[in-house]
Amino acid sequence: MSAAAVLLLPAAARAAETPSEGAAASTTVEEVIVTAERREERLLDVPVSTSVLSGAPLAVLGSAGQDIRQLAFAVPSLNIESSNGRTFPRFYIRGYGNTDFTSFASQPVGLYYDDIVQESPALKGFPIFDQADVEVLRGPQGTLFGRNSPAGVVKFESAKPVLGQFSGSASVSDGTYNTANLEGVLNLPINDQMAFRASAQGQHRDNWVSAPRNPAGDRNLEGYDDWAVRLQLLYKPSDTFNALFNVHGRALNGSARLFRANMITLGTNSIVPGFDPATIYTDGYNGQSFSSLGANVHLTLSTPGVTYQSITGYESIRHYLTIGDIDGGYGPGVFVP
Repeated sequence: MSAAAVLLLPAAARAAETPSEGAAASTTVEEVIVTAERREERLLDVPVSTSVLSGAPLAVLGSAGQDIRQLAFAVPSLNIESSNGRTFPRFYIRGYGNTDFTSFASQPVGLYYDDIVQESPALKGFPIFDQADVEVLRGPQGTLFGRNSPAGVVKFESAKPVLGQFSGSASVSDGTYNTANLEGVLNLPINDQMAFRASAQGQHRDNWVSAPRNPAGDRNLEGYDDWAVRLQLLYKPSDTFNALFNVHGRALNGSARLFRANMITLGTNSIVPGFDPATIYTDGYNGQSFSSLGANVHLTLSTPGVTYQSITGYESIRHYLTIGDIDGGYGPGVFVP
């Protein structure tokens, strides 16, 4: 028995070494390139726990009118939540984050859009559209990304202008409450050395929650109009130098986060009988408006053995207002010291 087994082993090994062409094609794995260490590398060569989203999985994230919080459903160990609706998201990686929702609270998860850190939590809610990829780096990243990244980093890389190629795309999706998501991209070659790319996204939802007893007149809630645009210009006069200019902005009008009182049956985790998600009884203003504007310049010079890169960015919040009735009920509250 043993001798027979030994004689059969070489034949089995030889068969395994010569798979059919069809089998070889079916096991081909596409190479994933990331910039987790500030340079292009294969994902398999990066000694950092990293998740990457690109292509179709990334394109569907905002297609239903959802905001950046949808990213948490696609990446393991990442959680994103907000007490301010579509603005001011709080990021957690492996459970590590900051629950503080004050305007100047620092978070242990760094967020980067096109290599520009978004330090203000209000800026971290910029919509996801026309992205090349999203990388989530787990664990401390202070060596390459600086302070406020002990939990990890989330990197957004926009799709860049392409030289010599005229292309464009548009998408429309709709849902309940007249939810609509519009996206458009245009890549325009200017000459052999320059290309321009314009990307835009518009999201809308009707108000679907009523507050019939609200004396402030703010009786229709939970709708929004959210618009964002990104303009990029690429200048590449040679194979060793290129300059990329980026201007982007966002404008949002809608409702603040709704807080509901007395919706859980005491001593249980059950919703109270007769609860109506389309009705709320509050007496405070629940509006939200936000606008931001930013720009950055990337300069890259390649020489034999060394690549020099300059990254300069400016981000600003032009307007930010979010007011919610945080007691979640109607009538004056009672303060107990």
